[in-house]
Amino acid sequence: MSKRNVTVRMKADYEYEAVNPQGNVVKIDMYDAPAKKAQSPMDLLLSAVGGCASVDAVLMMKKKRREIVDFSVEVEGIRNDGVPAFYTDIHLKFTLISPDAKEEEFEKVVALSVDKYCSVASSLKSRLTYSSEVKRPG
Repeated sequence: MSKRNVTVRMKADYEYEAVNPQGNVVKIDMYDAPAKKAQSPMDLLLSAVGGCASVDAVLMMKKKRREIVDFSVEVEGIRNDGVPAFYTDIHLKFTLISPDAKEEEFEKVVALSVDKYCSVASSLKSRLTYSSEVKRPG
């Protein structure tokens, strides 16, 4: 097993930064448009699942020696009306522009990517634990 970690630090009431041990920073905010400058945590969840599934899908198509002119995935989440407003459904629409890829093979690659190889999609089923502590300044 390997561990990963990030530290999320408050910058202002509705602004946060997540930093990994390598120093990569992701800005997070909870503002509504037009004040929004970064993705919200729920946006980041959609970005993470879309990004994770994309990498595997592209690599598998390249392994099949298919030419990729362009690739994208649109990720849509439907949220619960109550609190918490979790995603009840997430839909990923993969689009591949390729002169030599076949529809059936791309469908299989997408299914494998999302259902078998995407760690983020699998993590949505994981057990969450937590702890807390209060520290005194100084």
